[in-house]
Amino acid sequence: MSATPPMSANAPVSSRGETETVVVGAGPAGLTAALALARYRQRVVLVDSRRAPRNSASGGVHGHVGLDGATPAEIRSRAWKELSRYATVELVEADVDGVRTTDGGRFQVGLDSGDTVEAATVLLATGVMDIHPADVEGFSACWGRSVIHCPFCLGEENADRRWGVVVDNAELAMFSAVAFRAWSSDTVAICRESMPGVEGARTAAQSMGGDVVTGTISRLHHRQGALYAVEFDDGRVLERETLVWTPAQRQQPVVARAIDELKLTADDEGYLTVDDMQCTNVPGLYAAGDLASRWKQSFTSAAAAGATAAEAIHASLILSAVRH
Repeated sequence: MSATPPMSANAPVSSRGETETVVVGAGPAGLTAALALARYRQRVVLVDSRRAPRNSASGGVHGHVGLDGATPAEIRSRAWKELSRYATVELVEADVDGVRTTDGGRFQVGLDSGDTVEAATVLLATGVMDIHPADVEGFSACWGRSVIHCPFCLGEENADRRWGVVVDNAELAMFSAVAFRAWSSDTVAICRESMPGVEGARTAAQSMGGDVVTGTISRLHHRQGALYAVEFDDGRVLERETLVWTPAQRQQPVVARAIDELKLTADDEGYLTVDDMQCTNVPGLYAAGDLASRWKQSFTSAAAAGATAAEAIHASLILSAVRH
């Protein structure tokens, strides 16, 4: 899904001028922030991993005006072309090993090449890692097509099919059994038998014309990623063509290390806590996108967070310059 960047990505770090901001991650948050900072003529190094991005399974972005249906690769290619017009922005293809503070109050961003980039501010925009259930055969093959994490993102592309919504608590089970009728008139919630409150959830869902099915999913039957049935570990088979299943997530390794080494604060689920301007508890270190939110994971939300972070970074750099 990666395109070749038009900017010089191989210049030695020592040859770069004084960098003001390092943006780690070139998803919608990072790209938006880099473009905004470029418009402010701030010197930015945008570091992007060589690995396939998390959204590589997506057939297209949806719900973002002007880009509806555009693939991640198309968006990245266009973004890099736009950024190449700004002399103050450089793209570096590398994995970031760590972010550290210096005695002078700046940051050092270590790259897997062994080089480092020093900057006054850093924006973490790495996204997160989805953890696919290893014990469910067929999950990865269906992911992003007929197993979807978000009805808003891919509901339209899965409309008028038989849906199952995998949930982990009774309140969600009752709600999910009837909440997605705009896309499907045949929807059931699926949860484990031992879930507290499951019988009450089933009764409530049935009173509204829905249902709750219990069991442990062991296999997804599909044809080249097109789901047609769900199999439970007791051998039961439920015909379904779409599953709404939000898997567990974890932070990218560089963010996990920053939480440990820089004592970044995170919520109970492990997502970075930020203020209204996307600043973490470490001054000068910002975070935007999915790594800071479990329930606002969309292209538009991430881009908005990146723009907010860029505004705050620019203001902080101007204030710092005035003070010095």
